[in-house]
Amino acid sequence: MTTAPGHWSFTRWITIGQLEGLQIHHPLFSAKMFLQGAHLTHYSPSGQANWLWMSETARFETGRAVRGGIPVCWPWFGNPEKNPPEVRKRILTENAHGFARTAVWKLEDIRESAQEVEVSLSLDANEDFSELWEGRCRALLTFSFSSRGLQLALTTTNAGREPLALTQALHTYLPTADISETRIRGLNKTSYIDTLDNWSTHLQNGPVRFSGETDRIYESGETLRIATPGGIRKLSSSGSDSTVVWNPGPVKAARLSDFPAEGWKSMLCVETANAANDYQVLNEGHSYTLAMMLTRC
Repeated sequence: MTTAPGHWSFTRWITIGQLEGLQIHHPLFSAKMFLQGAHLTHYSPSGQANWLWMSETARFETGRAVRGGIPVCWPWFGNPEKNPPEVRKRILTENAHGFARTAVWKLEDIRESAQEVEVSLSLDANEDFSELWEGRCRALLTFSFSSRGLQLALTTTNAGREPLALTQALHTYLPTADISETRIRGLNKTSYIDTLDNWSTHLQNGPVRFSGETDRIYESGETLRIATPGGIRKLSSSGSDSTVVWNPGPVKAARLSDFPAEGWKSMLCVETANAANDYQVLNEGHSYTLAMMLTRC
């Protein structure tokens, strides 16, 4: 059911640092998100630890991307110069991963029930972002939480008159007790771009393992099973034919902002994406939805 703003049963406004957000305390689960970046930083079924990795040095400051959780990379993913020409021609900045991560989103709706909570946030990419990007569109991100897991659905609608090309990603940080004992299954025999090997193409053999810095774009949107010493999670996607796998390794971790020097040992990113050749083109008035679901096996 929908309730009047501020009269929810399980959801409350919070402020952490300089950021305003929403805290959900449901009998079956808990979650936390911020309006800046539409950034989810916590989800857990009752009695469990956070299913998302958060940097212990993360800062909650205006205009600063929060390290961990699920940042939203939109309306482009990665470095502008590495995007397809149709996407790159609209980007007017050298900043990676778009502007959604630090933009303030608008609360559209909260729906609560005895089993689930659904939160919808929106962002209008209009003249306010004209110094960064050429385009007009609207993003609607809907979070769905239950005791079974979480789902994010990001819908982009082209509000301009010309076709709109974009890349994007739901940049999911996941925790692990030991990255060397962590495996991703479901990408065997899948081609991938290794950005650390001059963007050359390779073929995955067996499960994905980690032995140092890893930054790959897999040409697959298949369901994955992420096995860590703490258990197995299933990551499913919709509207995606590319998956980004990332771990900074020890050298890059030491250079990253808001990232503990040893943090790379306890995390990995598995990102539901439209990246590289898997970019999307929307005609006037058309919409496209990228979605991910994280559940237990």
